[in-house]
Amino acid sequence: MSVDPLVMEIGGAEWLIIILMGLFLLFGSKKLPALTRTLGKATGEYEKARDLLRRELDHTTRGADTWNSFQMGPRITSPVISERKKLEEIANTIGIDHIGKTDHELRTSISEKMQKL
Repeated sequence: MSVDPLVMEIGGAEWLIIILMGLFLLFGSKKLPALTRTLGKATGEYEKARDLLRRELDHTTRGADTWNSFQMGPRITSPVISERKKLEEIANTIGIDHIGKTDHELRTSISEKMQKL
């Protein structure tokens, strides 16, 4: 098997140099710092969003475990047919009597109870 003398084998470092030279030629020396600054900010925003999502997921899963273990949070374990049924399920799980209350009264009671927790 012979190697074609016209084919160049370019490694990773050489590609980086070629890309940087292409960017320099394309954007010029004055716009290149602004471009890299913009890329840095975009990368930073991406990292912040990823960390925020990770924290929210951790908080949600830990919060669900804590609430369920103390029997304090609303637990809806199956699909609910109507809004009223959902309100009744939530009221039952946090210890509110729903009999004889309107939807508005039930929402208010649930909201007040949840703020106390």
